[in-house]
Amino acid sequence: MPAPMKEADLALGAAAAIDPATRDAIEAAAFRKLVQHLRERNDVQNIDMMNLAGFCRNCLSRWFQEAAGDRGVTLETPAAREALYGMPYKDWQAAHQKEASAEQKAAFAAANPGH
Repeated sequence: MPAPMKEADLALGAAAAIDPATRDAIEAAAFRKLVQHLRERNDVQNIDMMNLAGFCRNCLSRWFQEAAGDRGVTLETPAAREALYGMPYKDWQAAHQKEASAEQKAAFAAANPGH
């Protein structure tokens, strides 16, 4: 498993003037919108996300799981994935995941050696 992802400090510029509790609520709302967007865009495959952005739904679920652990909450991988996918991961795979093309696999291998 990759090293835990460091959290970004969003208290920059105008956001620095927002009180921390409000900023946390704003950040949480933005994250929930991102998750909803990804649930609605089930046509976008994880390999496409990895090839273009270097992360995918599984990465987000791992970061969610890490954040829970950092706060003393044990969250197993299947539960973290279900929170992101909106359903059990195996169900999402069966309904939406397509076999990656040779081109997608090659692009992934080139961008992520050793992954």
